[in-house]
Amino acid sequence: MALTKNERRQRIKNRVRKIVSGTEARPRLSVFRSNKEIYAQIVDDVTGKTIASSSSRDKEISSAKGTKTEVATLVGKSVAEKALKAGVETISFDRGGYLYHGRVKSLAEGAREAGLKF
Repeated sequence: MALTKNERRQRIKNRVRKIVSGTEARPRLSVFRSNKEIYAQIVDDVTGKTIASSSSRDKEISSAKGTKTEVATLVGKSVAEKALKAGVETISFDRGGYLYHGRVKSLAEGAREAGLKF
């Protein structure tokens, strides 16, 4: 029996999460993409704490006009700036089971432009 899109993504996510985990020295940048919005958070999996987060629903980002891909770049820049303020420079990227393409790729490139290394 064929898997639904969400079941397939969940399997890929679990496969990626076996390898990628966030530590205090190198936290994980986790991405969630819905049909309208995109969310990103930097997580230390050892302590279970979120260090920085940003989404397309934030006031300064939601007021910006543009395509969903352009908004994803702004979210990447925003989360990177918050992470740099918190003292995080290097991260591991967790694409959350989504293909590294389109909005997810755009978010990653925005974070790199703002100064995160991964």
